[in-house]
Amino acid sequence: MSMLYGHLDELRERISGRLAQTLRQTGGTPQARTERDVMVGMYTQRLAQLDAAESGLCFGRIDSDGGEPRYIGRLGIRDEDADYKPLLLDWRAPAARPFYLATPVSPEGVRRRRHIKTVGREVTRLDDEVLDLATVGQAGQTSGLNGEAALLAALNASRTGQMTDIVETIQVEQDWIIRSPNKGVLVVQGGPGTGKTAVALHRAAYLLYTHREQLARRVVLVIGPSLTFLRYVGQVLPSLGETSVLLSTIADLYPGITARREEPVATARLKGRLEMAEVIAAAVRDRQGPAAGGLEVTYEGDTLRLDRRTCVRIRDRARRARLPHNQAKPVAHRLLLDALTRQVADKIGYDILGGGNLLGAEDIAGIRQELRGTRQVRVALEEFWPALTPRRLISDLFESKERLEAAAPGLEAGERDALLCEPGGGWTAADVPLLDEAAELLGEDDRTIRERARKERRKRIAYARGVLDLAYGSRSVDLNPEEEAEILSAYDILDAERLADRYEEDDDRTAVERAAADRTWAFGHVVVDADAALPVPVDDHRRGHGPGQ
Repeated sequence: MSMLYGHLDELRERISGRLAQTLRQTGGTPQARTERDVMVGMYTQRLAQLDAAESGLCFGRIDSDGGEPRYIGRLGIRDEDADYKPLLLDWRAPAARPFYLATPVSPEGVRRRRHIKTVGREVTRLDDEVLDLATVGQAGQTSGLNGEAALLAALNASRTGQMTDIVETIQVEQDWIIRSPNKGVLVVQGGPGTGKTAVALHRAAYLLYTHREQLARRVVLVIGPSLTFLRYVGQVLPSLGETSVLLSTIADLYPGITARREEPVATARLKGRLEMAEVIAAAVRDRQGPAAGGLEVTYEGDTLRLDRRTCVRIRDRARRARLPHNQAKPVAHRLLLDALTRQVADKIGYDILGGGNLLGAEDIAGIRQELRGTRQVRVALEEFWPALTPRRLISDLFESKERLEAAAPGLEAGERDALLCEPGGGWTAADVPLLDEAAELLGEDDRTIRERARKERRKRIAYARGVLDLAYGSRSVDLNPEEEAEILSAYDILDAERLADRYEEDDDRTAVERAAADRTWAFGHVVVDADAALPVPVDDHRRGHGPGQ
């Protein structure tokens, strides 16, 4: 045991030295800084794994027929001075599986299994199981049943305020669940306190070990019913050497939203019903198109009117684009502006002699531009098809009896009254799936994102141009033309655009941090605690995505 801890200390010292050396590196190109941040994250994560393995580093040993003993622990350790000979097997490695599966009836080639109990770095107890029935009864040999000694010791141990891992006492049936293929949906059922959550967390650790490259990049999401629950189980995965996991409640799944308002259980159940998906869709449709009397605006002292039939036709054409609401908004505004422009052009360019319109294409384009710049027209366009956020849509819906009646005619009056809430009261956990459904239906106007990116790029180019101008103005004036031609400066080999590209900021957040901030993140694996009563689809790894499914 002291030998294993010695190698653990060496590993920790080596990784700490590399981390310190990397942190001392400063400056450099953006690529170099990004690579440095990646290495810092990797070394930090590795140190966390080594620290977590300190307690109970090695907990088992298996003696096989005709082979050397194999020690089982929380992580794998190899002897770098002896051709990387395995000294300690990670409990998730295929070679360690017989430790959990071997029985006297089916020994899996294992002659003896030893359970090692430690306190700190000191061995306090050994429990041996002889699985080769032919040797039972020989001197010094005893027999156990599927690790009963270690299991009973764990069950009789005193309880603390934190969930402990079960890696030392995994039973055969639990091992089958933990190592099941990473395909489809796996449901683990059992009564309270039967270890469903512990098995699910160990399965997550196993999948991260087996599918490291994929799942560490896409992150594993663990959803629990409360923050207290997450604190209770929060140390299990780190103790198993895994940190690429996002733990969250439903109330915290939507980025930027902290849902802490309480509401009656009946109201929360109502919000989780399948019908609420159609209510949200109806609420979006209710914000598209004209008022009861059509559309009317004033332009240069004249009144422009579009009857309801024309407005409905424009609305339906915009809907046929089959785009989310905010992405369809430019289509609706363009069609509406076309109709208003034709009306103005027909009045101004009317030929009293009965000929065609007297206005040319440039004249009509000018009218269109003037209309777009008129405040009343802009207000009318926004009222016809407004830009909506999920927060605005849901809050407007639940704060208005009239909007609820229009969007939810299938609900009873008492149910609609239960959904009503006071303005500014905050969000509940049951609102989060509704916000997510609204976000899917609304979408985001790509033009706004692109324009924001263009503005940021123009700022970087302007700054880079100023830097190059400063460098050029600071050049030496003591050199003759021949000497100056032999010296290359930044302004000789870079233009402002290329310099701006070099200093574009990289996203140095970890995958877990990026996943927590991205509503549309596609997780590699999702663990759901049944007590959370989650209104999310089990076959979709995207965050949330709809109520009542």
